[in-house]
Amino acid sequence: MSASTRILVGLALGLIGGIAYSILDSDATSSLPAIIEPLGTLWVNAIRMTVIPLLMALMITAIAGQGTTGVAAQLGGKTIALFVAMICASSLYTLMVAPPLLALLNIDPEASRSLLESSSTENINASELPPFRDWLVALVPNNPIRAAADNAVLSLMIFTGLFSMALLKIEEAHRNSLVSFFAAIKEAMFVLIAWIMILAPIGIFALVFPLAATLGVSAISVLGSFILIAAGLITLMTLFLYPLAALVAGIPMRKLARALAPAQIIGFSTRSSLAALPASFVATEALGISSKVSGVVLPIAVTLFKFASPIGRTAGTYFIASLYGIDLAVYEMFTIAAAIGLFSFYSPGIPSGGLLIMAPVYISLGLPVQGIGILIAIDLIVDMFITAANVSANVTAAAILSRHEH
Repeated sequence: MSASTRILVGLALGLIGGIAYSILDSDATSSLPAIIEPLGTLWVNAIRMTVIPLLMALMITAIAGQGTTGVAAQLGGKTIALFVAMICASSLYTLMVAPPLLALLNIDPEASRSLLESSSTENINASELPPFRDWLVALVPNNPIRAAADNAVLSLMIFTGLFSMALLKIEEAHRNSLVSFFAAIKEAMFVLIAWIMILAPIGIFALVFPLAATLGVSAISVLGSFILIAAGLITLMTLFLYPLAALVAGIPMRKLARALAPAQIIGFSTRSSLAALPASFVATEALGISSKVSGVVLPIAVTLFKFASPIGRTAGTYFIASLYGIDLAVYEMFTIAAAIGLFSFYSPGIPSGGLLIMAPVYISLGLPVQGIGILIAIDLIVDMFITAANVSANVTAAAILSRHEH
């Protein structure tokens, strides 16, 4: 049985087992989700402990190991340009498709009021966002070791990139010794990741079972309909990546699907592109993408690129406007899509950070900021699809940027 199949089996067993548990609701097994949940957390922590050393090792070997800053600078520039183009495409897609679909929802005002009362809307305001000035200043870490300990990945990658380019200016013997050191770290991390991935079916099961047991099969009419619409929009845009990779990068769609499946499932169940990063690197290797490309593109992608975030967040904003009976003009819908697409590059590393970045948009357009609380209540499911799509886009971007190799 292949690794992808084993992971799918773990996912299916977790979903089926959790739903069955929620239906039985037996007192004898009331503590079962609480017993299983730590196993999933342990597995995710095992993955995350490899991320920081792997990121640094890959970027240093990809840049300093090439012997010239020109390659790294050119690839980095193309990477950012591609990310901006793909974010623009996802934002425009949502602007065109989401409003007509959401207009089909039959929203009862009484249901809106009850949803508001049951949602956690306290302290949802713009002050929860880190000020842009602080975010900008923090991009250059005053202590890179602390940045690594605090999981400040973007600032750590900026330091690592600068450090890698500085290595190109020192004596070749000294540079080669450091590059060899980080190359050994990279190889060791891949061995460790292979061991962790053997336990992937158990980890996925332990993550999904408590979630399915909590949600059960209860249908929440309007919210359930929005979740279906948002998940459908994200899934459709994710499927678009397959022919894009085939046409631009020359990678067969079936081959891409097989390589992506483990990373997608890990991203879906953990809701973390960082947690799926090791599997993303494995996917690029399976696709024949050189470490010279993936070592630069993927670290930038997990820190800056959130391909599907504009889809879920923009559709969510349109939904909140409908929920409160607010008619948005065309220019307002365009402003929302453009602003959220832009803000997706600035997403705080806090719970529901991708949602909280929308607070300034709500305030500027007169939308009820309390509506973000409703989106937070249902973010768990939507964010799973967003993360799986982001992981897919990261690997697809690496494939496109390595198209000369295929």
